Amino acid sequence: MGTYGDHMAAVCRDCGALGVGEAPLCPACGSSRRVRHPELADLTIAHIDCDAFYASVEKRDNPALADKPVIVGHPGGRGVVTTACYVARKFGPRSAMPMFKALELCPHAVVIPPNIAKYKQVSAQIRALFEKATPLVEPLSLDEAYLDLSPGVRLVDRPAAVLLARLARAIRLQVGITVSVGLSYNKFLAKMASDLNKPEGFSVIGREEAEAFLAPRPVTALFGIGAATAARMADQGITTIAQLQALPETEFVARWGKFGRRLAGMVHGIDHRPVNPDRPAKSVSTETTFARDIRDAKALTEALPPLAEGVARRLERVNLAGRTVVLKLKTADFKVITRHLRLPDPTGRAETIVRAGLALLERQMDGRAFRLLGIGVTDLCPAEEADPPDLFG
Repeated sequence: MGTYGDHMAAVCRDCGALGVGEAPLCPACGSSRRVRHPELADLTIAHIDCDAFYASVEKRDNPALADKPVIVGHPGGRGVVTTACYVARKFGPRSAMPMFKALELCPHAVVIPPNIAKYKQVSAQIRALFEKATPLVEPLSLDEAYLDLSPGVRLVDRPAAVLLARLARAIRLQVGITVSVGLSYNKFLAKMASDLNKPEGFSVIGREEAEAFLAPRPVTALFGIGAATAARMADQGITTIAQLQALPETEFVARWGKFGRRLAGMVHGIDHRPVNPDRPAKSVSTETTFARDIRDAKALTEALPPLAEGVARRLERVNLAGRTVVLKLKTADFKVITRHLRLPDPTGRAETIVRAGLALLERQMDGRAFRLLGIGVTDLCPAEEADPPDLFG
């Protein structure tokens, strides 16, 4: 990450002191936890990610678990791992892994059911600390957020690196968990930086190094490229970002359309998305994992209306409706299937969601067994625009 020199900026992660030079210890407090980077004082976009959030909160509340492998999820159920602590991860369990598989890998793990109300409370504490530094906080989930710490935006007249060091320390001391920090000049690279040295990392990606940093990484490191897109790229002989960097922008658009134009910038470290504190919800959904795989069509159709009613209640609470109904299924072998149906008019009504969901479900009931069923709506709009009166009603 750059060549260290006599004038390289450095920030102390323990006291927040900003200085220069290669001294291994902080001149202010003597700490060895200094972060050095030639662009350190100029970068302002951050991504902060709590380390194994749910598991860290549980360990905080029960110190006897400190050195034990902890998995947060429903013990004895057929769900997936919500969070695995870093001790457990050494044995193989990961978030979203089927619980039975995680316990095969780590049979001595302590499994704790999730307490979402508690995690929301801790998340609110952390958010309040963020908002002491800047009003531009864009939460991605309970445990991660982007921060814009640009001059003129931040509420404390200190460089972003200093504020981030102080925030990480405040979260550790006041909340009792650790976070990993990524600092860069845009959201894409800030999030990538926060993943580099977890747990309790503080990593920096600057403008001068961005392209070289990205080049050797797999295409899946790019925002928006999942397994399916990566597989299609691999069929075209493209597996690394360096190969994408060699393509002209016209080739991106020809191969990947509208997404290709954004991708063409991303491979060179360009991301113009602002930190948006008012990021609206993109969908509302609910799902259930069955106690046993269900093959029977009648049982599947009977499971759908209660889920749709839950979606309708959530839409009503936030005064929203959706134009597209989304059905989600997971087969017995963990293959995820999603199907969409765009409605003539937006809806917030459970009965409309059920009708659309059943139409989608009937096309999938071909004798396969399913372990999960979900329903939701996307393409959200204000509730006032939904469910126009029936002309003949």
